[in-house]
Amino acid sequence: MDKVAASPLVLHVLAPTREGGLEQVVAMISAGQRKKGVRVAAVITPRQANGHPFVARLEALGVPVTRVTVRARNYAKEYSVLGALIDQVKPRIVHTHGYRSDVIGGAVARMHGVPTVSTVHGFTGGGIRSRLNEWMQTVALRRADAVIAVSSPLVQRLIAAGIPRAKIHCIPNGFSPDGSLLTRSAGRRRLAIADDSLVVGWVGRLSHEKGPDLMLNALALATGDWRLSMIGDGRERDTLRQQAGELGIANRVTFHGSIADAGNLLAAFDAFVLSSRTEGTPITLLEAMYANAPIVATSVGGVPDVVTSAHALLVAPEKPAMIAAALGEIAHNPSAAKQRGLLARERVMSAFAAEGWLAAVEEVYRGVSAGSE
Repeated sequence: MDKVAASPLVLHVLAPTREGGLEQVVAMISAGQRKKGVRVAAVITPRQANGHPFVARLEALGVPVTRVTVRARNYAKEYSVLGALIDQVKPRIVHTHGYRSDVIGGAVARMHGVPTVSTVHGFTGGGIRSRLNEWMQTVALRRADAVIAVSSPLVQRLIAAGIPRAKIHCIPNGFSPDGSLLTRSAGRRRLAIADDSLVVGWVGRLSHEKGPDLMLNALALATGDWRLSMIGDGRERDTLRQQAGELGIANRVTFHGSIADAGNLLAAFDAFVLSSRTEGTPITLLEAMYANAPIVATSVGGVPDVVTSAHALLVAPEKPAMIAAALGEIAHNPSAAKQRGLLARERVMSAFAAEGWLAAVEEVYRGVSAGSE
C-alpha cells in the first residue's frame, strides 16, 4: 500500500478494469473533488500494479491514489489493507463503486464507523456467477447509508431488491470534457481511417450486455458502404472476430482493441452506435454527444433520460435491423443527422454539466454526515 497524506473528505474505493465507464466516472468525480479533499483506493492485482491506465489517469489529473495490491480473490487481505488505509487516511465518507467494493469496502468502512455511499452504475446480468455477485451487492447496499442510482430504471430495480427508497438518490452521471477532443481528420489519422470512408464507431467492453454482436449483425444488414471501427476489449473478442467472418463482413470491421481516452476520437466517425442490452447512464453516450457524432442508441436503462429523438435515433434493444435502418437514415439525410448532433452537444453541456452533478453528490455526503453525528 502506498503512503498517504492529509485526511480527505471522501475516499473512493473500486476495483478498476483497464478502461470503462465506471472508471471514467470515478476519475471525473474525484478530479472535481480535489479542492475539498479526495483520495482513491484502487484494488488491483500484482500483475496490474505497474502501468494501470486508471491509476495513470488519476495521477495525471493530480488526484491522490493508493494502490491496494492484492491477489485475485484474496478478500481477507483486501479487507485488512483497506482497513489500515481508512485508519491512516481517516476519511469522512467512503464512497464505493462496483459490487466487489460495495461488499468489501462498504463492510470495512462500517466496521471503522465511517459513513458509506455507493454509486450503482448498473447491473450486467449474465451467468450464475454474475447473478450471485449482484445478489451479494444488493445485500450490501441495504446496509449503506446512501445509494446513488445513475438512472431512474435503476431506482426501481434497487427498490425491488429491498433497498429502502429513502436511501436512494437518482443522480445521472455528469460530464466534464478534458479539452482533448480530436478533430475528424486527426481522429482518423490516429485510427488509420481513410478520409473518404463511411465509418460507424462503437466503443465499449466486448461482452454480451454491451451488444457488440448486435452491432456486427446490424453492419451485415446495413445498406451502403458502411465500415465499422470497434474500440474496446473483452472476453468475447475472439467470438466476435469469428462472427464477423461468418457474416462475410470481416474486411469491413476493424477491431482496434482498448484505446485510452477513446471518447476523444468520436468526432472521427460518421455515426456512433450504442447497441447495449442494458445500461445505466453511459459515459460513452455523453462523449458522443459532446463530439457532435450522429447517434444511434438502444432505448435501454437511462438512455431515454439522456437523449430523445431530437438528439439521436433511438431503437429497440435486440433489433439489429433497426440499427441498420438508422445507419441508412444517417447516410441518406446527413443534414438532419448534423442537426441532431448539434442539439445533443447543447444538451450534454447544459443538462449534464459537472458542476450540478458534483453538487448533487456533495448534498448526499452532507446528508449521511449529518446522520452519523
